[in-house]
Amino acid sequence: MLATGDYPTHPIRQPDPIQADTTPTPRVLTIISSVLEKLVARNDKLVEVLTEQPDGLNLDRNGTISAPLGKSLNAFHGVRAPNISIPNYLERIYKYTNCSPSCFVLGYVYIDRLAHKHPDSLLISLNVHRLLVTCVMVASKVLDDVRSEQC
Repeated sequence: MLATGDYPTHPIRQPDPIQADTTPTPRVLTIISSVLEKLVARNDKLVEVLTEQPDGLNLDRNGTISAPLGKSLNAFHGVRAPNISIPNYLERIYKYTNCSPSCFVLGYVYIDRLAHKHPDSLLISLNVHRLLVTCVMVASKVLDDVRSEQC
């Protein structure tokens, strides 16, 4: 059991909120968010049109899209679209993490590869936020983690 004197006396370092608010958003985040917003808007309209057609989309009892669109992204689907916009979401990830702008570029590349590997699965408002944070996190692990000398 720890005695009272065994606890560290130095305070935990917190990020300076004033400095975090004044950090400009990198231009690449603006470009990526613009491209993703246009793609999601187009795909949302496509899903809406296909659900209106009797032979278009088949929805199961949970309202999840099945054929002709693929199920590969259903694990990322939310019940409803988040209230935060894609640009604000990317800015928030950038602001509160130590991810470099290159992580966001690589994250977008991962999303693009996923879309090409599963062309019948669409990036829509129900899954874009979860896919973004997952892809940026994986990109951060690839690019920004400190590697040990022994690897």
